[in-house]
Amino acid sequence: MVNCRRFFAWPVAAIGLLAAQPAQAQDWPTKPVTFITPAAAGNSPDVLTRVVADRLSQIWKQQIVVLNRPGAGGLIAAQAAANVEKDGHSLYMTQASTYTVLPIEQEGKMTVDLQKAFVPIGTVGEQPIAVAVNKDIPANSVAELIALANKTQGGMLFGATNRGGQSHLTGELFREKSKANIAFVHAAGAAVSLNDVIAGRIPIMFEGLAGLAPGIQGGGIRVLGIATQKRPPNLPDMPTIDETVPGVVSSGWLILMAPAGTPNSIVDKINADIRKVIAEPDVIARFAQLGTYTRDMTPAQTEAFMRSEERLWWPIARQIRAQP
Repeated sequence: MVNCRRFFAWPVAAIGLLAAQPAQAQDWPTKPVTFITPAAAGNSPDVLTRVVADRLSQIWKQQIVVLNRPGAGGLIAAQAAANVEKDGHSLYMTQASTYTVLPIEQEGKMTVDLQKAFVPIGTVGEQPIAVAVNKDIPANSVAELIALANKTQGGMLFGATNRGGQSHLTGELFREKSKANIAFVHAAGAAVSLNDVIAGRIPIMFEGLAGLAPGIQGGGIRVLGIATQKRPPNLPDMPTIDETVPGVVSSGWLILMAPAGTPNSIVDKINADIRKVIAEPDVIARFAQLGTYTRDMTPAQTEAFMRSEERLWWPIARQIRAQP
């Protein structure tokens, strides 16, 4: 004979567990929240993280501490964020390069399995990469730049923030899809590359708008296109690279993550609150000043986006790694 008391006990217990998850979200947060980030203090991703943290702290009625753990291509921050309590009080604000470059640079040596250690909460913002040229380069569009590169003996050089970074990846993607005769030249950071382009030592540069801003304002460079699918709402006259070279869409992004095992109800609550914050007009305006655009996505949409980014950039990162 079936023990009916035992048979019905499991569903009742399961319902109790399911009911407990929303209660977890209602009670959360019960103490200050920490954002662990690979960004160095004061740089653009750090500023953006603090803008969002400030607004979320007002919603949550708790302090948010931004813990900067730069170094090793993002690995130091990832390691720190993977070894925290899974109660939603310690979160991980990751950057694009940690997922698009680091797994290839450290292939076979990664001490953290990024796909298993974290779950996406939501996309905070993205900084699209643009292509710019020295003001004296006789090209006024992406198409003219490709034609000029292909008729220039020996081709043309392009600078980027650093070897293997998002700007460099974008330049390689552009070269591959446009068949333009261009080649990367390494420089020690965006400021050095920008100065080289302004001075005419390097003709082309791929970089985010915030990094290009001093050259744009000073008139030393001209931006020919931005690597977005649609023209930015605050720059309707800015052509996209994709209009001329389909498929060249690239940005550095900020995504908030939680340690795997964090209750789904807490992840969903944080996602909903992030989406409220990034929809605020003054946040959108502040982000735009830093060449950043908000992107409203659910946790599932965020995860799908990250996987698509890996499929796009990992082969290019491997090509760069194989280069001398």
